[in-house]
Amino acid sequence: MANKTQEVGGIHFPFPFTPYSIQKDFMAELYQVLEAGKIGIFESPTGTGKSLSLICGALSWLRDFEQKKHQEEARLLETGTVPLSDGQEQSPSLSSSCKETPDTLRPVGEPDWVTQFVQKKEERDLVDRLKEEQVRRKKREERLQQIRHNAQLKYAAKRMRQEEEEMERVLRLSREALAAGAAAELPEQPACGEEDLVLAEYESDEEKGAAGRVDQDEDGPEEEHVTKIYYCSRTHSQLAQFVHEVQRSPFGKDTRLVSLGSRQNLCINEDVKTLGSAQLINDRCMEMQRSKHEKSRAEEEKPKRRKQERRATCPFYGYEQLQLLRDQVLVGVKDIEQLVALGKEARACPYYGSRSAIPAAQLVVLPYQMLLHAATRQAAGIRLQGQVVLIDEAHNLIDTLTGIHSAEVSGSQLCQAHSQLLQYMERYGKRLKAKNLMYIKQILYLLEKFVTVLGGNTKQNPNTQSLSQTGTELKTINDFLFESQIDNINLFKVQRYCERSMVSRKVRPPLPGSGRAPRRPSAAPGLSDTQLFGFTERYGTVLAPSREQPKLAGFQHFLQSLQPTVTQTSVTPVEEGEARVPRLASPLMHIESFLAALTTANQDGRVILSRQGSLSQSSLKFLLLNPAVHFAQVVKECRAVVIAGGTMQPVSDFREQLLACAGVEAERVVEFSCGHVIPPDNILPLVICSGPSSQQLEFTYQKRELPQMMDETGRILCNLCTVVPGGVVCFFPSYEYQRQVYAHWDKSGLLARLAVKKKIFQEPKRANQVEQVLMEYSRCIKCCGQAGGTVTGALLLSVVGGKMSEGINFSDNLGRCVVMVGMPYPNIKSPELQEKMAYLDQTLPRGPGQPPPGKALVENLCMKAVNQSIGRAIRHQKDFASIVLLDQRYARPPILGKLPAWIRDRVEVKATFGPAFAAMRKFHREKSVPS
Repeated sequence: MANKTQEVGGIHFPFPFTPYSIQKDFMAELYQVLEAGKIGIFESPTGTGKSLSLICGALSWLRDFEQKKHQEEARLLETGTVPLSDGQEQSPSLSSSCKETPDTLRPVGEPDWVTQFVQKKEERDLVDRLKEEQVRRKKREERLQQIRHNAQLKYAAKRMRQEEEEMERVLRLSREALAAGAAAELPEQPACGEEDLVLAEYESDEEKGAAGRVDQDEDGPEEEHVTKIYYCSRTHSQLAQFVHEVQRSPFGKDTRLVSLGSRQNLCINEDVKTLGSAQLINDRCMEMQRSKHEKSRAEEEKPKRRKQERRATCPFYGYEQLQLLRDQVLVGVKDIEQLVALGKEARACPYYGSRSAIPAAQLVVLPYQMLLHAATRQAAGIRLQGQVVLIDEAHNLIDTLTGIHSAEVSGSQLCQAHSQLLQYMERYGKRLKAKNLMYIKQILYLLEKFVTVLGGNTKQNPNTQSLSQTGTELKTINDFLFESQIDNINLFKVQRYCERSMVSRKVRPPLPGSGRAPRRPSAAPGLSDTQLFGFTERYGTVLAPSREQPKLAGFQHFLQSLQPTVTQTSVTPVEEGEARVPRLASPLMHIESFLAALTTANQDGRVILSRQGSLSQSSLKFLLLNPAVHFAQVVKECRAVVIAGGTMQPVSDFREQLLACAGVEAERVVEFSCGHVIPPDNILPLVICSGPSSQQLEFTYQKRELPQMMDETGRILCNLCTVVPGGVVCFFPSYEYQRQVYAHWDKSGLLARLAVKKKIFQEPKRANQVEQVLMEYSRCIKCCGQAGGTVTGALLLSVVGGKMSEGINFSDNLGRCVVMVGMPYPNIKSPELQEKMAYLDQTLPRGPGQPPPGKALVENLCMKAVNQSIGRAIRHQKDFASIVLLDQRYARPPILGKLPAWIRDRVEVKATFGPAFAAMRKFHREKSVPS
């Protein structure tokens, strides 16, 4: 692809083709935001080349930043001194590790010669650090260059690894044979592998200091993180599409890009992958990569213990293997699939190999939760200090933050966790240190109190416990702690203990997928002993994996939402094959998420007690009210943050709920919104206030189910389908309302009238059926366009917020008209929404002439959903479509003002149906004529 460099404001932007003017403006504004260290909110409609604008604008800035940094370093190394300008003007290009102002505050009255000595020493130290960084950079560049031009190195290393693995296999078989012969002569000992289940001695931070942490396994000196750009989006498919755009761009050959993903996406160990569930894969992997420090400490503490059987290790996890894979990752731009293929070829783990490449990478591509969830960010080795973050598809950023940091546990999970932990303590209590016993008893006490506050008892079967009091109750965090009688327990220490002791991984049912029942005394070769032991619930098969889906903690639910196969099971009725889907691991993991949520500040969250018919169906849910508390660290540490999307309106939510509450000054926020690339006459947005029979269109909860309203909607669609060629996509506020309307049309005969002109399709609830419906819908439109006849295309009945309202492109004939039936307001009676509204009314200021923040929230949620749905139609410069909003409330200026600018500026309000129909007929007649 040709490289057509564009110069905008003196800045050169390489681009694969001649960009649109709005793309030039986008890149120039993005460059300035990154240079000035601002927070940018960028809106560029889908179809305007937003991804390429982000890539070329951001990487152009990084190119210039690195050049200035290298020039500054060269000048400093040449002179050997650091110029001072009252200690204020040291170059911002220097890396964070090198930026230390020599003019630090000195004690008053200190002699001049002391000040000069200290200053010169700091200058020498800075020069030394620059020299070391320069040497490391040259070594890395030479290493990558060698790999680029000498493929034999890769194959030689692969042969060497295969020889080493064969030697390891022979040695392991010999050790197992010797161990089997010696085991018969030993006196009675704890079953082999049970040592892994016994918690190691635990010391808190106060006892051992921060230096005592052993949660990282470091091999060799840590590499310094270069200045980089973190790009994150919602799904793996969106990330893969972005990587392909980078490959197509002028930066595709020279950019060091790393794609990060979950173990579920990157694991190449077939024995681990067969476990299926993301949580089980994580557990198995962590077992196999147990810290060397922990193993050596266990051996020191038990010198007389009989020789342990060697734990199964992953053949793809080795220092040299990962180092080679790291360099291969950095040589060329690769997406997740290419990374997995490379890992298989190199016999090295793509998950750990990609993480080891982060420090030297220039562009890191990762899913939302890895960046927005602090614990995951830390575990992945992501450092945001002084870096740039681009958050794409950010229209649902606030909801994403809220979902990730919310948590829910059911009464069944609480009882299961209590049962498993109690049995664990009874079995190993005499072998545990006092500190471990203390924390386990505290966790048992917490679980018991959580069950009690729901009205249940941990000593009885939760499925058969009926609750005397039912309903939903909402409490502040402090009130919940007091009512549960756990306000005297330090939840911060309990949470930290759970994280570091990994007690939830010691206490759990056996991992599925092994095909073996728990047995003693010996474990199968290659199978972790921990897999063979677990604690079944005291209630026998009653609490065995049930057909109902377990409630997930917020973060785990978000992780599963990224996986199409898991999403399917969460929204579909139980099917026969569903019983074979492995359940998530220990319920104690969900409890840990809930305990972590309870450490949130009292004003920033609420606890919802949902008491249903039985204890197992009841639940405790933490609702995060202030997502800004988790976003504040991101904007504080980063050099610049850009929030981008195709439909970011209304922007006030981002400014007020997210940035202002995160402590971002208004002057630091920059807004950029561009128009569409299509000509103005290629779009016809209409607000229709009444139907063909003069029925006023106002689809409120009270009116929308009236027969006359459903009839009028059917008549409008019948008229539109006679003049619109190709495909018509009609969005309803909910699945239930779509079902009601469809059934009513079927009885009244309107459905048959619609079928004369368009074949009718309905959006399925099941995720695995979406692809099939879309293929049939597309095939029908194509066939009708070629064959002619009375049927001119297809009508797709969809749902706002469903599968078709995001990520699906209805370009060209697939979406010549998008119809929005009513306004998809959220359920105002929801306790969660009411609490969120009350919270915003109390915390956010109300502007003059503006509605209360709570009411504005409801309108904004509605319009964000509308904007996402109607943006499905126009996908490229030559596309055309009409957009029909069926509800007179759309005509109100405050509502119109929340539409995207490229639609808002062209919208026409039609009080009656006649003029609206005439405009539609004229528009599609003119656009359908071949040019």
